[in-house]
Amino acid sequence: MRFIRNKKADSHATLRPYTAADEEAAIALWLRTWQQTYPDIDFVARLGWWRDRWRNDLVTQAQITVAESDGVLTGFVTVDPKTHYLDQIVVAPEAWGAGIAEELMAAARRLSPAGLDLQVNQDNARAIRFYEKQGFVTTGEDRNASQRLTYRMKWRPA
Repeated sequence: MRFIRNKKADSHATLRPYTAADEEAAIALWLRTWQQTYPDIDFVARLGWWRDRWRNDLVTQAQITVAESDGVLTGFVTVDPKTHYLDQIVVAPEAWGAGIAEELMAAARRLSPAGLDLQVNQDNARAIRFYEKQGFVTTGEDRNASQRLTYRMKWRPA
């Protein structure tokens, strides 16, 4: 697998629907990104759980859009249009700030134009700022599968 260099000056990524051929790159990207976000958590130990969840829950229920830059997977977003749930938005750490997250969020809104709901870890200030800039509002608190405190957030069109 190749990784891209920092491309902050070039915010364009090609978006397309996920295919089964993207599985390994998407799972590897999830691992790298979450490990960068939470270096104190052993995500390698969670990889089997994540692979099962990816295959059995997300791929079967969500619509997934991937972002590519120079033929390399640089991000993805998963949305269940029936429930409006945005489960994952992941961007390669070396592409943070390059506009790919905004492009993926626009794709998520196209997949679920009636609105989006999500949970975000309360200690993930970077993600919370991003969602707030994207028009999401906090609607409550919860806990995720790891028992971390989360905010429930939602976006609805104006």
